[in-house]
Amino acid sequence: MVRTDAEVEGKTDAQPAAPRSAYIHVPFCRHRCGYCNFTLVAKRDDLIGDYLRALERELSWLESPRTIDTLFIGGGTPTYLLPADLARMLQIVHRWFPAAPGAEISLEANPSDITAEKLAILRDHGVNRLSLGVQSFDAAKLQLLERDHDAETARRHARQALDAGFVVAIDLIFGVPDETRSIWQRDLEAALQLQPHHLSTYGLTWEKGTAFWSRRVRGDLTPLSEDEEAGCYEMAIDHLLEAGFEHYEVSNFARPGFACRHNQAYWNGLPYFAAGPGAARFVDGRRETNHRSVTAYLNRVLSGHSPVFESEQLGAEDAARERMVFGLRQIAGIHRGDFHRETGFDLEELGGAALESFLAHRLLQWQDQQLQLTRAGLLVSDSIWGHFLRR
Repeated sequence: MVRTDAEVEGKTDAQPAAPRSAYIHVPFCRHRCGYCNFTLVAKRDDLIGDYLRALERELSWLESPRTIDTLFIGGGTPTYLLPADLARMLQIVHRWFPAAPGAEISLEANPSDITAEKLAILRDHGVNRLSLGVQSFDAAKLQLLERDHDAETARRHARQALDAGFVVAIDLIFGVPDETRSIWQRDLEAALQLQPHHLSTYGLTWEKGTAFWSRRVRGDLTPLSEDEEAGCYEMAIDHLLEAGFEHYEVSNFARPGFACRHNQAYWNGLPYFAAGPGAARFVDGRRETNHRSVTAYLNRVLSGHSPVFESEQLGAEDAARERMVFGLRQIAGIHRGDFHRETGFDLEELGGAALESFLAHRLLQWQDQQLQLTRAGLLVSDSIWGHFLRR
């Protein structure tokens, strides 16, 4: 039975779990790629000192250090920072988020930024997982995506990180204009030859406000057809499963034991801290997002004001609906009994007619007590989520 927020909130005196994960946003890059809509500034090294001071001040408002099991430092490009600034940023973060034994500490890296000195700094400060924004090994595709590295640079620095003992995750993009399945197949094969621990494959997105969106409107760029993009995605699934990877989330594949624990915390509805411009946190049932403008963030924090731009206290039903969507992104899906015990809601009643329809059209299925996407549902998953977020 679906319960009201008051009924659910009134049936337990348990306190919300303290976050054991944290995200730090580093907004600096050498160049904003045409498809990128992340919070960043390019070639604004003059702001780095203020950013480090603001980050330290924002984290000081925690009042006491918070031990974490997972930390993800993203951007932007954290490895864009000069070695001294990179070390200072990591010192600040670990002052406020000391790592528990066995913690997963991830950092996003641009292949062209990797040096032996920076890898040593990362290891010295506890980073044990690198997420490399390779995107492609094809020269023409890299040029179109406006990446600043070539295939050999990506290969060389991925091997360097692996040899240094990091868990290495590689990001790839498919669905680029004029891309063929043979180009995408070569990208997958090139990535597999490096023997990374983790691969993420993302279809190119067209975000309003990006250069790619404007070029699409003008007719300079034409997206691949939905059928071609779906074909690339299915090729990734088949190739990576055959290579021994586990497909554990819509866009993510890992060798056994190397799934990203930080992202799993998000998908399992766990709370998390966050700091930096544009960073979003989820603490005590409240979702807050900092100002996306880097200068606004800096000005507010350095003048002693909150950087929060948006804030929402999630009611029990809204939280359960988000949990349903994030849970279904995972290939294993959602256990019927666990979901009810943890949220107070039944999947069938929460999903309503939309769930019945997706089951009838075989986009979702019950596997014993697990509700999960089918292969056909994986191909159209983005069109499913909105139906479950609406009341």
